[in-house]
Amino acid sequence: MKELSRFQNLLFQLGAILMLIGLAGRMWNAELGLWMYGIGSLFFCLMQLRAEYLGRDVVLKRLRRQQMMACVCFLLTLLCMSMQVYKYGFAQRNEWMVTLAIACVLELYTAWRIPAEFKKTKKS
Repeated sequence: MKELSRFQNLLFQLGAILMLIGLAGRMWNAELGLWMYGIGSLFFCLMQLRAEYLGRDVVLKRLRRQQMMACVCFLLTLLCMSMQVYKYGFAQRNEWMVTLAIACVLELYTAWRIPAEFKKTKKS
């Protein structure tokens, strides 16, 4: 796995924090929460794209693809949230919660499995 620099890792963590603050901030100001979530999800997904896997292990490649699917779901969440806030398109209720739940499950699963697979491959 390609390591992120210190600055990229900081952007990755900042993106995750902004995503959480944006989701919580939707209770008080939906538009501000949308913008905070949007900036956070862009930072998070871009930095996750930078940490690419260059090896040949099939399991790690599959897990990496699942991480990319989670990033797509995070960005779809942003799209659905903007449809709700700005009243356009088909997703004007809480459809964004479905894509967010899918992204969270995928991200949690891969965050758990990738380090375990690295340990397994280093032992072999």
